[in-house]
Amino acid sequence: MSVLDNLSENIEEYLEIIYKISLEEKEPVTTSKISKFLNIAPGSVTQMLKKLDKQGYVVYSPYKGVVLTKKGLKSASKITRKHRLLERFLDDVLNLKKDKIHNQACKMEHTLSDDAERALCQFLDQPDQCPDEDLIPACDFKVDTCEECLDRTEEDLEVIGFREENLISITALNEHESGKVSFIRGDYALVKKLLDRDITIGDVITVLNNHKLKEKIELAIKGSKITLSKEMAKNIFVAIDEKESIAKKEAVSTG
Repeated sequence: MSVLDNLSENIEEYLEIIYKISLEEKEPVTTSKISKFLNIAPGSVTQMLKKLDKQGYVVYSPYKGVVLTKKGLKSASKITRKHRLLERFLDDVLNLKKDKIHNQACKMEHTLSDDAERALCQFLDQPDQCPDEDLIPACDFKVDTCEECLDRTEEDLEVIGFREENLISITALNEHESGKVSFIRGDYALVKKLLDRDITIGDVITVLNNHKLKEKIELAIKGSKITLSKEMAKNIFVAIDEKESIAKKEAVSTG
């Protein structure tokens, strides 16, 4: 079953915005930022955040901000992925005017099924970013690589199953954060290049230096230090450390 089943479009929109801002700023998202982004009165935003907190999608603390829970992150990542895949389709295939792509994708994302999402991704050759160059989140299907997904095209998603953990690109990690490599997006050529660098599924990888002003990222893996281009690294996804996530939520709720 999709993690988006039974979610209202309004809730999905909020989760998507919180996800986008939190990845960019790596800190709790304030009511004022959400209000400005959605052009909605702060009071209305506060009421929705309290509702999302009660439903387990976020942890909200007045005057401090909001962070996504594991449940909220999974839903937010899912709807963001569908939106950005649709933007890619509208731009690459339908050649829709640039100023209409975002709004059209917003209307379509809420009805795109998981099966259609998978088919669309394969049709577009597993794109890694939307037309605005924002990273497309990894799928949450139980596969290690895109090649494996392609090899299992005839299988229903109920057979393949869904991941329980949340994934994030290593380029979105802060320095000294770690994660277990759980998915590699791309064709066999990319997978082989990473194998040649001794990076495989299941490895624990730590970001040493994110080279924020450059196009390189320095990593520690299996006791060695390696440097990858961000173009390659952005398609390596790791499972998020839930203990660290919980600590951040406690910091928001207790101050």
